[in-house]
Amino acid sequence: MRPLDGITVIALEQAVAAPFCSRQLADLGARVIKIERPAVGDFARDYDQAVKGLSAYFVWLNRSKESLTLDVKHPQAGEILSRLIASADVFIQNLAPGAAGRLGLDAETLLAKHPRLIVADISGYGDSGPYAHKKAYDLLVQSEAGVLSVTGTPEQQCKVGISIVDIAAGMYAYTGILTALYQREKTGKGTRVEVTMFEALGEWMTNPLLYTHFSGQALRRSGPDHATIVPYGRFRCGGGASVMMGIQNEREWVKFCAQVLGDAQLAKDTRYDSNAKRLERRAKVVAMIERVFSAFSAEQVMAKLDAAGIANARVNTPEEVWQHPQFKARNRWREMGSPVGPIPTLLPPATMPDFEARLDPVPAVGEHTDHILADIGYSKADIAELRAAAAV
Repeated sequence: MRPLDGITVIALEQAVAAPFCSRQLADLGARVIKIERPAVGDFARDYDQAVKGLSAYFVWLNRSKESLTLDVKHPQAGEILSRLIASADVFIQNLAPGAAGRLGLDAETLLAKHPRLIVADISGYGDSGPYAHKKAYDLLVQSEAGVLSVTGTPEQQCKVGISIVDIAAGMYAYTGILTALYQREKTGKGTRVEVTMFEALGEWMTNPLLYTHFSGQALRRSGPDHATIVPYGRFRCGGGASVMMGIQNEREWVKFCAQVLGDAQLAKDTRYDSNAKRLERRAKVVAMIERVFSAFSAEQVMAKLDAAGIANARVNTPEEVWQHPQFKARNRWREMGSPVGPIPTLLPPATMPDFEARLDPVPAVGEHTDHILADIGYSKADIAELRAAAAV
């Protein structure tokens, strides 16, 4: 058994945040019924065609789900949704601001009818406050939450290269739902789980918020280097390659000077004998290190760092990560089905010895519509009528 076997999730979802949340639940065994627009489906299906004609985003976020097409604004949709939710444990939605309420799918309405239901609402800014009705996309919330102010180079702000806002919101919704399920075991009652993208990033931004507010100084954008620890970042080696390395304390700085730079006296130099001093002289410290590193290849530098017990990493491309020996050694790759055949996928990060995560196929648009409708009492004739009326 998987931990969430027997749990049914209705996901009126699109894009990234809610699908990321519900996929985690599916990985643990929950039955996730994904409601999509008739014919076209979740618009994330059209973000790209990189994976054998499928969207990389959609493949990542939607394995192990059942796809039900439904026009939620159709007059007959309300009855279908009502039947689905009546037998569900969890309802997830990340519609545009106010849309769930207009459909009668707000938490207050649903919990009044289904007191054991867990309703998870994912939005940009929540349903109160001056931003309640503002649209929110990942990059926009990165900007609003201050991520761009601390990411990039001194000359140029940059976004984070992955959808951190959606991932953060989806993961908090996932953990919130698990918490609510655990609470229901104790109380017998469902509840609402509300997660906003802005507040999720606010949590992740707490360190720079605290640092800036109390120091009165904004964190310096430092490209691939740490903003407040030196040396910690990317360093050029011979042949044009680079390595990432980091010093976390003065004990490591002493070892680094002696064993890697070959200059034990440098650790005693009063200009560089604390992180605060090295931070003030960042350019000089980097120049000293790169002058030594330039005589060696990246592999040789990393060997020296490993021998000295100094943390380091390669500067990998996505394809190099795909081929990474650590994934292979730990047997992390699996295959899942899809409308275009088998696709490799990584196991989820949290591993437990008693079960393996479910990795069922990525669904085609509406692939399970007839089966799901039959499960909630619709006959073949009923389903044919719904299709003729363009309800599903």
